[in-house]
Amino acid sequence: MKLISILVTASCITAQAFGVSQKSSLAKKATATNPALVSGLRSKAPATVSPLFREADLTRGGAVPGWAAYNNQLDKNPITAKACTSAVGFFLGDLLAQRLIILTIHPPFIIHPPQLFIVKSGIDVKRLVTLSVFGFIYHGPSGHYFYNWLDSKISGTDGVSVASKVAIDQIFWCPIFMCVFFTYLGLVSGDSFGTIGNKIKTDLLTAVQGSWKIWPVVHAINFKFISTKHRLVFINGVQIVFNMFLSLLGSK
Repeated sequence: MKLISILVTASCITAQAFGVSQKSSLAKKATATNPALVSGLRSKAPATVSPLFREADLTRGGAVPGWAAYNNQLDKNPITAKACTSAVGFFLGDLLAQRLIILTIHPPFIIHPPQLFIVKSGIDVKRLVTLSVFGFIYHGPSGHYFYNWLDSKISGTDGVSVASKVAIDQIFWCPIFMCVFFTYLGLVSGDSFGTIGNKIKTDLLTAVQGSWKIWPVVHAINFKFISTKHRLVFINGVQIVFNMFLSLLGSK
């Protein structure tokens, strides 16, 4: 429950960091003088606009420098932009996994609640690079194509559409993603296919169950409020914490 709370909070903070889209002063004046325009704007809003992300040319006190440039890259080079986004997400997730540990001592020496400690040992650079590359070559590009496909097949943000997308993501996409993740780590480590198969048999259910405890709620927010082009940056903002779990599981 603690991990779920952390990730749900992270999802809210990630969305809040970009702010809720603000209407320009001109739009405010227009809607003030013509209330009927409000419903028209809502019904004709482009699919690339996310209610949880402010306009690309606006930042809150410089909180998101480069946001307009990033949006420009999402439009011009979406696969490269999302690949780099996922690389950063996996890099930070594994870096935190290596530097931070949660210590829980069982009775009779009880620490309650569990304490977070900084590990002063060296960084496993190979592992850090391996997971960052995975984010770049697979997570970003595959996420681009998968979510574009999913949004093209199921449009709308009503309850049924959101629930359907969450179900497809978690029941079908999640196990496939985890199998690719373990296979990639095994190949990089030089493991045989037999060893990789055993790893998948041993840890796939654990990984999927961990996902089911967290991502349905996060993706409900994702599919309800985030546009297709912004899905990966939102997911990676939350997934930094989940990647800590993946990197620890993958390095066992």
